[in-house]
Amino acid sequence: MSEPTENVPELVEVPVSELAAATLQALIESFVLREGTDYGPQELPLATKVAQVMRQLQRGEARIVFDPATESVDIRVVPGRWSY
Repeated sequence: MSEPTENVPELVEVPVSELAAATLQALIESFVLREGTDYGPQELPLATKVAQVMRQLQRGEARIVFDPATESVDIRVVPGRWSY
């Protein structure tokens, strides 16, 4: 049986501009280094992957979110906004 949705805290969006450059870099690197992250038919260097995610964040195609329930931060694709 699932918990009622009223007890589930909502995700909090974290503006990219609110993060220190080193923190943002580390967050993006952690995101792209996760096992199972697929970037297509050819492998790309880490710097290229980081730059792609940074552009997606800047264009609003992805966002940084904080989950109060797990006290974790993640990068999520905005549905309908992602492109190569």
